Amino acid sequence: MVKIISDSTCDLSQELLEKYDVEIVPLHILLGDQEYEDGRSITPDEIYAWSDANGVTPKTSAAGIDQMIEAYRPYVDNGDEIVIFSISSDMSTTYNVMRMAAAELEAEDKIFVVDSANLSTGVGLQVIEAAIMAKEGKSAEEIVAHIQDISPRVRASFVVDTLTYLHRGGRCSGVAALAGGMLKLHPKIVVENGKMKPEEKFRGKMSKVVMDYVKTMEEDLKKAEKSRVFITHSGSEPEIIGAVREYLEGLNYFDEILETRAGCVVSSHCGPGTLGVLYIAGK
Repeated sequence: MVKIISDSTCDLSQELLEKYDVEIVPLHILLGDQEYEDGRSITPDEIYAWSDANGVTPKTSAAGIDQMIEAYRPYVDNGDEIVIFSISSDMSTTYNVMRMAAAELEAEDKIFVVDSANLSTGVGLQVIEAAIMAKEGKSAEEIVAHIQDISPRVRASFVVDTLTYLHRGGRCSGVAALAGGMLKLHPKIVVENGKMKPEEKFRGKMSKVVMDYVKTMEEDLKKAEKSRVFITHSGSEPEIIGAVREYLEGLNYFDEILETRAGCVVSSHCGPGTLGVLYIAGK
């Protein structure tokens, strides 16, 4: 048997985790001197309230090595193989902690640690592919080989409603945040080679911005892997999410359109109202 595990940044809903039998190891959120587990002991909305009240972005950290060992041990003791996914190693030490925990258990031959080179459902897309293969009885090596094939084709991007949180986290200058707010500018952030980078800016109300953003991807969306596409958001208006879903349905292309809300780690850095459409590009 192959067990699929991921850190909490994969942003898969509880329904999807249960459907694909995926276990989650939560990253940690630090609000001042209080520490919480992503998705278990704190919600994104609580993070927003704390951040606005204190004027700072929460710190995030990887799970501890003991926590990782605890996640591995039942499957190692059972003789199972494990494929575990981490947020991009350029964004977190999680990948290294996962590898160290495998070494501590002397189970490197049973535990396959995958650097997703991504975040949010950019990780989730890979996790689902792995989980489907595990259910089909594929070996860990077969699963990892497939993931290595699709990982460079995962397309993860999102548009940000407010620059305030990126500024608080040191990812945007105060001048840029102020100018962006005054001009109603909303950057598109893409994940490329494991790193986040701004690609272009949209102007106007978020309802218009989101649709402009999605429509710029139309040709690529029509060439994507048909199996699934994600709408992932950090607390967007239902009307905006509904408009994106309606647009994607109108393409008559994807087998399923999945909607998820980003977890605490992603939300704490990008702030409320951020929305992305994530998919796997075709070969």
